[in-house]
Order: sequence, then structure tokens, then C-alpha cells
Amino acid sequence: MSVPLWAWLALCLVIAAMLAVDLFLHRDNHVIGFREAAIWSAVWIAAGLAFGVVLWLWQGDEAAGAYYAGYLIEKALSVDNVFVFALIFSYFAVPAAYQHKVLFWGVVGALLFRLGFIFVGAELLETFFWTAYVFGVFLVYTGWKMAFRHDAETHPDRNLVVRLVRRVIPTDARYHGDKLFARVDGRRVATLLFVVLVAVEATDLIFAIDSVAAILAITTSTFIVWTANAFAVLGLRSLYFCLAGLLRRFVHLHYGLAFLLAFAGVKLILSETPVGKLPVPLTLGVIVGTLALSVGWSLASTRRSAERPAAR
Repeated sequence: MSVPLWAWLALCLVIAAMLAVDLFLHRDNHVIGFREAAIWSAVWIAAGLAFGVVLWLWQGDEAAGAYYAGYLIEKALSVDNVFVFALIFSYFAVPAAYQHKVLFWGVVGALLFRLGFIFVGAELLETFFWTAYVFGVFLVYTGWKMAFRHDAETHPDRNLVVRLVRRVIPTDARYHGDKLFARVDGRRVATLLFVVLVAVEATDLIFAIDSVAAILAITTSTFIVWTANAFAVLGLRSLYFCLAGLLRRFVHLHYGLAFLLAFAGVKLILSETPVGKLPVPLTLGVIVGTLALSVGWSLASTRRSAERPAAR
């Protein structure tokens, strides 16, 4: 799929404008309530779905189908990001009023880092056929880890990037309002909020490898892969504030996400065999069916658990 430069520029301008509006409306660092988060989630989801319609009118149903498949799998994997972000905020006791700022700049960094991953990954897949096997095996292994080691204990302050930042940049172990840097005893230091931002960015880098590889299993069009990532990641902040208090209900969702990663890995491997690429409608059906099944299973299980004490 050939995309002219003006389309890339137009997309970047739209995303920058949406981010600017979001930053302006949240400049007062107020605590994000569920209602506000739900409205913004609806806005971001509507924007993501609308872009698929634009892509369908411009490039046809195959491109739109690949975009929607990538968008759905990225949106689903974002829920796992929310789990980890909640852990990081709890671990560092981040005040609720400053969490949006951390997530905002985290999203900006994620968009830039993922763009680099996408171009490198797509180029590797186009140039060296055997990288499909490497990425495919990696996705299957990641799916296995997610399914059977999902509850492994995580310590954000032990993250290699976080430790490196604390060693290289003078850091104060306190919050200074919403500032990422402050002056303490006459010298400029990074605040604890900056350390939290680094932890969020480092965590997203790990997730980005999985999610970008999963979408590249669907299409190697850099434009489609990045737009699917971008519109899913743009709604990550509002998704966090919507789901942070409901995460305990999705007890089996990680099995569904693990299956989707493994499915993407198998799909990528098959693309370099006589079987070839699986049809996009089949991929969409597997994604939607897996998510519906894992969410339904989770909600049914937690409902039964809640009813047992009442029955006694």
C-alpha cells in the first residue's frame, strides 16, 4: 500500500491537534472522574473507528479490514498496559491529580518510539523472509509467558531504565507538584514524577515490541500499523481512568490476550509458508471472538465469586 507524504503529514497534524486539545483541557491537573474518562474514551474510540471508514473510502476494504484488526488487537493489549500502569502509580503513590500528566507524556513518547519500531520491523520483514519466523516465535513465546506467568511480581523501581536514570540524573525522591524537574538546594534535579514517567515509558517499550509485532503479522504497511497503534494508544489515558477500578473483574482476560499474541505469531510464520497470509476477515473474527469469550468468562467468574458469600 503506497501512501503519499501529504497523508502522513495530515495524520501527524490531526494527532498533534487532538493531543493539544487534550492537554489544554487538562492543564489544571484536576482528578479525572469516571464520567469524564468515559466521555473521552468514547471520543477516542469514535475517532479510531471513523479513521477506519476514511481508510475504507480511500484505500478499499482490505486496507480498512487490516486497520480494524490491528486497532482491535492493540486496543485489547492496551488493557494489559492499564494493569501495569495501575501498579506503577500505586507503587510510587502518585497523586491522582498528576496521573493524567504522566500518561499524557507517556503517550507522546509511545507514539514516537513505536513509529521507529514499526519502520524497522516492516523493513526487516520485507527484506529478510526469515524475520517472520523470528517474530512469530517471539510472539508465541510472549503469549505463553502472558498466560502462565501473568501474576509474576513486578517491581517498577528495579527496572533497568529507571535505575539507569537515577544513577545518571540527580533525582529527588519527592514530588514537587506536577513538575518533572525542580531546583533543590540550588541545583536542578529530576523529581519523583519524572522517575514515574520513565517507568511508564520503559514499560510501554516492552509492550510496544509485542503489539507492533502482532500488527505486523496482519500487515506490513507502515501507515496502517502506525495508525492502528496511534489511535489505540491515544485513548490509553482515558481507558486507564475508566478501567483502573474495574480491573479486578477481568480475571481471565490475559488468557485471551495470550491467545491473540500466539495466533499473531502463528499467522506470521504461516505467511512465509505455502499456506500464505490468512484472510483479514478470518483474523478479525478470531480477534473479536477471543475478546468476547475472555471478557464474558471473566465477568461470569467474578459474578459467581461475588454471589458465594451472599449465599452463605
